[in-house]
Amino acid sequence: MHNTFSRLITSLGRHAAIGLTTTAIAGIGSLACSVPAATAEIYQYVGRDGSISLTNVPSDARYRKIEIESKSNRFHDILSERELEPVIRRYSSQHQLHPALIRAVIKAESNFDPRAVSRAGAIGLMQLMPQTALRLDVRDMYDPDDNVGGGTKYLRQLLDRFHGNLPLALAAYNAGEHAVEHYQALPPYDETRRYVRKVLGYYRTFLVRDGVILERPVSRYAPAETIAAPATSSEESSR
Repeated sequence: MHNTFSRLITSLGRHAAIGLTTTAIAGIGSLACSVPAATAEIYQYVGRDGSISLTNVPSDARYRKIEIESKSNRFHDILSERELEPVIRRYSSQHQLHPALIRAVIKAESNFDPRAVSRAGAIGLMQLMPQTALRLDVRDMYDPDDNVGGGTKYLRQLLDRFHGNLPLALAAYNAGEHAVEHYQALPPYDETRRYVRKVLGYYRTFLVRDGVILERPVSRYAPAETIAAPATSSEESSR
């Protein structure tokens, strides 16, 4: 294979780059089938302006290899919660967040579709913007592990920034930190307020499903350590 993908997408605006990249990514699987596995190597670089370049002959150390394997989950239309649970639990534990919260954000953001791309250019399971992904050192936004790791880290940062206020952290995840800081409350954006309600609703559902006993409004729950452990019939929740 010659340099088919070399500089496929370059010097484009954020939205145009993302739109073309989605098509390119979707086609990589079929391209790989025509090339021996040992040579089916595609590399990705995300520029500071959000543009994405793909190549099979990287000429710059900033390009990161995208693994293409038939067993990879990358090209699944939808990932099940069961498939994602080990990844969710690992990063939830690392950043001291309840797994139910991460599931709720993924459900609201992408409905468990690792290839999801929004009109604004957010990518993957937790819908990371390219600039945010770079800041979080996420190398491949389409990779479930990378995306969930970056999204969970970002949510932890937002919770710390807004002193554990979950609705504000979720609003910042949707509308940006500066919007929340400007209003010192939920921004008056219908989309953002609907988003916060949606995530909190999923969060409550997942908490109950996990056996967590809720003794206060779900919007008050944020870090894992503030949530009561599942209680048996002979014991009560500690909170």
